[in-house]
Amino acid sequence: MEKKIFKYPLQIKDQQTVELPVGAEILSIQNQNGTVCLWALVSPAIILKSERLIEIFGTGNPIYYDMGINRKYIATFQYMEGQFVGHAFERIS
Repeated sequence: MEKKIFKYPLQIKDQQTVELPVGAEILSIQNQNGTVCLWALVSPAIILKSERLIEIFGTGNPIYYDMGINRKYIATFQYMEGQFVGHAFERIS
């Protein structure tokens, strides 16, 4: 099965969902020309989508690990010429 890397623009907010093809592998999140983007390895032939919850925490902000919350680190990125440094995680439970 053929795979491709696709780009998905994100917003700078605490939580957001991104609709990705089922089985997509999130590779990175970076700032590209003033837009924060997520890159994922996907199988374009897969039509079925799943919503993935992305959380962004600024440096020094609290990250709560309440009972049952698990996150997978994705990447750290800079925004607004380094005025904001975000740390992106995928909420996996």
